[in-house]
Amino acid sequence: MEVENSTSTSRAEELKLLANEAFKACKFSQAVDLYSQAIALNGDNAVYWANRAFAHSKLEAYGSAIQDSTKAIEIDQNYSKGYYRRGAAYLAMGKFKEALKDFQQVNKLCPSDPDAIKKLRECQKAVMKFKFEEAISVPESKRQSVADSIDYHTVGTSSGSSFVPLKATFVPAGVALLAVYMATKTSIAVAAAIVMIFLVFLGKFWQGSLKAIAEGRTLDLEVEPQYSGARIEGDIVTLDFIKKMMDDFKNQKPLHKRYAYQIVIQTRDLLREMPSLVDINVCDGKHFTVCGDVHGQFYDLVNIFELNGLPSEDNPYLFNGDFVDRGSFSVEVILTLFAFKCMSPSAMYLARGNHESKSMNKIYGFEGEVKSKLSEAFIELFAEVFCCLPLAHAINERVFVVHGGLFSVDGVKLSDIRAIDRFCEPPEEGLMCELLWSDPQTQLGRGPSKRGVGLSFGADVTKRFLQDNSLELVVRSHEVKDEGYEIEHDGKLITVFSAPNYCDQMGNKGAFLRFKSPEMVPSIVTFSAVPHPDVKPMAYASNFLRLFS
Repeated sequence: MEVENSTSTSRAEELKLLANEAFKACKFSQAVDLYSQAIALNGDNAVYWANRAFAHSKLEAYGSAIQDSTKAIEIDQNYSKGYYRRGAAYLAMGKFKEALKDFQQVNKLCPSDPDAIKKLRECQKAVMKFKFEEAISVPESKRQSVADSIDYHTVGTSSGSSFVPLKATFVPAGVALLAVYMATKTSIAVAAAIVMIFLVFLGKFWQGSLKAIAEGRTLDLEVEPQYSGARIEGDIVTLDFIKKMMDDFKNQKPLHKRYAYQIVIQTRDLLREMPSLVDINVCDGKHFTVCGDVHGQFYDLVNIFELNGLPSEDNPYLFNGDFVDRGSFSVEVILTLFAFKCMSPSAMYLARGNHESKSMNKIYGFEGEVKSKLSEAFIELFAEVFCCLPLAHAINERVFVVHGGLFSVDGVKLSDIRAIDRFCEPPEEGLMCELLWSDPQTQLGRGPSKRGVGLSFGADVTKRFLQDNSLELVVRSHEVKDEGYEIEHDGKLITVFSAPNYCDQMGNKGAFLRFKSPEMVPSIVTFSAVPHPDVKPMAYASNFLRLFS
């Protein structure tokens, strides 16, 4: 018996070493499988669980990472890496209070570790920043439309525009409320210290607000004579304008904010008139292209158009969410997609992904990129437009296209999806959440989400949904795949992912699907990543997240 146990332990160590090598080679799915084999042989080794948690995090399966890290902590409560891995997963999910507790424990176990101290401090700053922003935030019901406050023909002529000053008026009120709250919870000295820290954030915030106000006063000027970039003549976004804009973007030349405002606001006006579930009709003999996640990889987006043609009435596209974040050319991607939508609404369909949300954009780079390339005012504007994006599409009443997946209950009809009030930030449960977040699984039935949001659903769930709605196929995105796509659930579900070599490290291909009517059988086209300027993914992401990337 002892010999048998010794053999299992040795084999588990061998598997762990193989898993480590797979991890180093960025083969994270393979690493998960190998760590799982090691755990099956020796489930009492906290290192195996923590290592698998790290591999899960690389696959964005943060729910699974938290479960594995928790198991490592249960095995060894003094194992600092278990708390570290769990804290990092909580951070990636935006659960800062939970993350802070874990990094405090890491610091307690390793008080002299400079890396642990640095990450604890970053986490503390992140928690304070988000509490501060929460304190000064405007309730959803009282929030004014940013787009309605902007006339892109004369941007900034109203120096008393309510948008930025309204935001600024909540700052002193928020700090005062925070001071009162902290005084009731702590000693006066501690409360005073915390408020002083928040006043530092206030200074930076106020400085940004004044800058935005000043910017508003100057944007009413005509486009500068020396500006040599793309120009929109009048209200019509033309193909010539888009081609010029894309060429400028390829050469890292920005679009003037005047035209960026026009594109984003016109897109908002188009999207908000659309239903939550959009019906698309492809006439016989015509084709239709569905693309998955692009994630700010502008140069790969250009490559898709070079391979498959530019969007037009005769060459329509659906981009199935997650246009932004992680990749560092998200502004270029979103302005290009929005411009095509303005040019020809039936040539470009856009669906919301889980990354078209404030919480994701704040963490994964889009917010920082918008501040850097456009202005702070655009952050709220994009957030408003993202809330107008449809949640799903039905092509020829046969193909259901959604970013994430299906539901925690049977019997959901297309009419239920049409009835969703989508004009809000994504909730943490319910139909809208599941459309954006859920994933397929190999087992039948339903299971917990590996991401910690939504759920996992099996082939039987897919089959019943299709039967209940007289559909033939589910197309979804949301997950990186080695070949850019994967066919699952007895051929009734296809995942398509259009960001090759995701985050410059996954080595995957990208793919898109072409449907031709009336057959509506998908033709799958795969492609490899193309070179891009030396700007790393996550270049604009939150400081604390970059520490863990």
